[in-house]
Amino acid sequence: MRIGYDAKRAFLNRTGLGNYSRWLIRSMASYYPENSYYLYTPKVDTGNKIDFPGDLKNTITVLPKRKAFTSLWRSLGIVNNLERDHIELYHGLSHELPVGIAKKGIKSVVTIHDLIFMRFPEYFGTISRAIYGAKVKYACRVADKIVAISERTKKDLVELLNVPADKITVIYQGCDDSFKSVASDSQKRSILEKYNLPSEFILSVGTIEKRKNLLQVIQAMPGLNGRIKLVVIGRETDYAGQVKQAAADLNLKDEVIFLKGVPFADLPVIYQLAKVFVYPSRYEGFGIPVLEALCSGTPVIAATGSCLEEAGGPDSLYVDPDDANGLAAKLNLALGDEQLRQKMIDRGKEYSANFEDKKLMNQVMSVYQNILQHD
Repeated sequence: MRIGYDAKRAFLNRTGLGNYSRWLIRSMASYYPENSYYLYTPKVDTGNKIDFPGDLKNTITVLPKRKAFTSLWRSLGIVNNLERDHIELYHGLSHELPVGIAKKGIKSVVTIHDLIFMRFPEYFGTISRAIYGAKVKYACRVADKIVAISERTKKDLVELLNVPADKITVIYQGCDDSFKSVASDSQKRSILEKYNLPSEFILSVGTIEKRKNLLQVIQAMPGLNGRIKLVVIGRETDYAGQVKQAAADLNLKDEVIFLKGVPFADLPVIYQLAKVFVYPSRYEGFGIPVLEALCSGTPVIAATGSCLEEAGGPDSLYVDPDDANGLAAKLNLALGDEQLRQKMIDRGKEYSANFEDKKLMNQVMSVYQNILQHD
């Protein structure tokens, strides 16, 4: 099979959509090496420390001939490349497909991660909402099949865009294998020293933006039984200033540690060192940090209201994203009851088996084959 991928974010994005793109492409190439995988990207940024595609032997990176108007190539001109390369199926990994792909007779799949721009339009500018909306609506209309990364996203597609439910397949996202490898004592000591971390801490990972709701954790901290520090990892937006001001107002400035520039390779060990992982986001398409925590053997407390119960499973703890007192109570429970904490660790690892790469890639390949067989 000759499969094409929209690989822009695989090469250029170090976080969410980039992680998903790299994970899916690497996994498909590993479990189905008999296929050829064409990776279409407007450019390759060699300075951002992304090791991709690495040593994958069955991938071909395709770049536009001209350096100008690369966004236009990705949205329109790329179909000529797909036809030239005899691509049988093209997978848009982040909400969009090129214009004219159906007219060329090329089968297509699109992954929709979330419709947050429709659920929470206040978090997006008017122009951004219009662009996202146009791209998602077009992709959903022309795609032969839609992959939603959670049941929540599938429900949103049906409810908000009137997409037929039978056109959508839910296939969850996995996480990097490094989160499943147990760190040695020496590795843990090295990371503790490198970042000057306390022996016990609560961990939060994710972009520091309003939707992720880190402020709620700060407001919950005065209600904890005893002092424990909060370690925060994530790109800062203007909202970070509000979070830091709240910490200062509550005399918690020294209790909150913001780590910047943490390489991906260090993340699994930091997860494993944490006593509890907290993720109070108001809305997610899936919430990959929750799965990373489960695989790392770290108890999870997350917010209700979107899909985080799907990622965290029945033995994680959940709380309303506006209930700081409730969050404090759940943190006290997970930090103070060692028997419960161990149960959350064990059951969380068991639940994470639902997201094993081979199982998920079989589901993706099944989607591809069903589309091509019905040609």
